[in-house]
Amino acid sequence: MPGPMRGGNAPVQKAKNVRGSLLKLLKFCKRYLPAIIVALVIAVISAVFSTIGPKYVGEMGDLIGAAVPKLNETAGWNIPAAMDYSRILEIAFFLVTIYSIGAVFSYVQGFIMATVTQKVTKSLRKNISHKINKLPLRYFDNTTFGDVLSRVTNDVDTIGMSLNQSVIPLVTNVAMLVGVLIMMFSINWIMAFTAIAASLIGFVFMIIIMKKSQKHFFAQQVNLGEANGHVEEIYAGHNVVKVLGGGKQAKETFNAINGKLYSSSWKSQFLSGLMQPIMIFVGNLGFVAVCVVGGLLAIEKGPGFIGTIISFMIYVRLFTNPLSQIAQAMNSMQSAAAASERVFEFLDEEELTPDNPKANLTTVRGEVEFKNVHFGYNPDKTIINDFSAHVYPGQKVAIVGPTGAGKTTMVNLLMRFYEINSGSITIDGIDVKDLSRENIHELFGMVLQDTWLFEGTVRENIVYSKTEASDEKITTAAKAAGLDHFIRTLPHGYDTVLDDKTSISAGQKQLITIARAMVEDAPMLILDEATSSVDTRTEVLIQEAMDSLTKGRTSFVIAHRLSTIKNADLILVMKDGDVIESGNHNELIEKGGFYADLYNSQFATE
Repeated sequence: MPGPMRGGNAPVQKAKNVRGSLLKLLKFCKRYLPAIIVALVIAVISAVFSTIGPKYVGEMGDLIGAAVPKLNETAGWNIPAAMDYSRILEIAFFLVTIYSIGAVFSYVQGFIMATVTQKVTKSLRKNISHKINKLPLRYFDNTTFGDVLSRVTNDVDTIGMSLNQSVIPLVTNVAMLVGVLIMMFSINWIMAFTAIAASLIGFVFMIIIMKKSQKHFFAQQVNLGEANGHVEEIYAGHNVVKVLGGGKQAKETFNAINGKLYSSSWKSQFLSGLMQPIMIFVGNLGFVAVCVVGGLLAIEKGPGFIGTIISFMIYVRLFTNPLSQIAQAMNSMQSAAAASERVFEFLDEEELTPDNPKANLTTVRGEVEFKNVHFGYNPDKTIINDFSAHVYPGQKVAIVGPTGAGKTTMVNLLMRFYEINSGSITIDGIDVKDLSRENIHELFGMVLQDTWLFEGTVRENIVYSKTEASDEKITTAAKAAGLDHFIRTLPHGYDTVLDDKTSISAGQKQLITIARAMVEDAPMLILDEATSSVDTRTEVLIQEAMDSLTKGRTSFVIAHRLSTIKNADLILVMKDGDVIESGNHNELIEKGGFYADLYNSQFATE
């Protein structure tokens, strides 16, 4: 189903803490600090070489200018002085050398930073992957999967790209800017002030644009995550959207989100795009100013000033170009700040309470007890009220009740997917809080109503993490689940790859997950509507397999089809978070209470 409208004229979202996000990113990169420092030093040296060059180009100009014939008032044109070719060649060789070294240094620092940025993004993705496993389900209840994926992909990629395009260019161009200023003042202070005055305009515009564009860069990343979340949501429920005619609403919602994304992206890119033309204008303005002032000085100082003018014409370009590059680097830093804020916001999310295992269950009898359990997904709203139940080893326990009664919630609490507010849950007399979550999960095999298969062979989907399972065990599990015949009709049998091109029904997917639970062979079982997606005939076959599978194992069965739990040793009837009835099927029918009403409503014709 398409979700509620998320578009509209929402206010532009602003970054909460740009400086803090960049500091966190810097702290995260501290392990790569030596490599970054080396790259920065190399970049500065390369910039120094670039700033030295124009001075020697000017010297070449002076040497050439000195050989230009001079007009003598009495004798006409003087014979030109002999040109110092050896000095010119010496300077030319020197320039080729320093520019070549600068190019090599530039390549080296580029290689180092490319390596560092990729390692940073790799580490970020790795940390996010670890973080996902530590987050409580409550986080995913309130966050779309698409937004989480956007943080892993788009935001991390933005950080890597922005680091590569901002850190070194920023330092290099600042060094270049400082070096050019020193060189210009060392040559001629009048023309240096002329170049600076013309370039101040660029600084003013750069500051204004940066201030205006930052909020749009952050909004762009947020809207991109929202767009991804909506697309993932609609694509996952594509059939439902089609059946219920929700395509129009889904399209309208997407258009609204896409409109916000377009608006924020356009504003951020337009404002950042203004940098280049403004700096080109400033560069040309400085070029003209230097030419005019230089021409006036040349009239006074003579042809020997030609080299100075040539040097300054190059320096003006070197002076304005760093300004432009610094502006672009700052824009990249803003993108990195916006993306970093979202990534570190995710990494800073509250994690599951740390495990403090005081025991480790390996041999399990299967005795489970709930004592006065209270729980609410929100602290101010309790949905499980003083739940108590005692399950003895090997019992098959069915949990039934109307939708929203708390059946699945009880299983989630047993698996420690959520922490209870008060009370206790014990396994073989040991409180689950004293066991690690990993240990608890090893004790249970689960078959859920929502099937999950990954792209891989049928064999790989059945064994999943139990890769040591033999082919015989896999085949036995498939036969027990009534799946073996179907698998053998597939093009490559158990080695058939399950992907979007493989035709497989929802019921067959459920059978594979049931076979997976059989291969896992855990000492206890949880079956949450495990037969909800299969037909009646297959349900009978699976029920027989389940009876065999649950024999000797403590099992919890959540079911709406009461026919599947008639042979349960204990039936817990839940309503509004409480157990209102308990007993076996016959006992509950004889009571004529809530369970009997539920059962009779399903089998009124029998």
